[in-house]
Amino acid sequence: MKTPGFPLIPLVWLLAVVGLDQASKAMVMARFALFEQVPVIPGLFNLTLLFNTGAAFGILAGAPSVWRQAFFVGVAFLALALMVFLCRRFCAQGRIFAHALGLIAGGAIGNLIDRLRFGAVVDFLDFYLGSRHWPAFNVADSAICVGVGLFILGSFLYPPEEREE
Repeated sequence: MKTPGFPLIPLVWLLAVVGLDQASKAMVMARFALFEQVPVIPGLFNLTLLFNTGAAFGILAGAPSVWRQAFFVGVAFLALALMVFLCRRFCAQGRIFAHALGLIAGGAIGNLIDRLRFGAVVDFLDFYLGSRHWPAFNVADSAICVGVGLFILGSFLYPPEEREE
């Protein structure tokens, strides 16, 4: 099935995610001191302000900053090139792929903007149970996770043998 308006769906998601991500980070940075925590749902969810110099779960946070920055910026650009390739290949196969790739690309760009501006990604959503905290994250991270989930779901809903080539 061909998807009408194919470039529009991922572009709308990309712009929406980048806008929401950057606006939410700006609000948190304007209102919170570094490491400040404000309980939203006591025992479950805080808003906080953190700067993650690493990747997911703080991976490579201790690496020398110049190399770390070059690596993460390079990976972000490679990921965006991959999103363009995947969109050309999959977006016409089902709308779910267009939505997924727009979310992933928007999240990648949102975090790339932080790395270029601050040398780190701004995280502020802190979920926990007792003393066990999930690593803090942001709107861009959420969009990437939802996008990957949708892409995987799409691969089950539209297996290769059922897609138009």
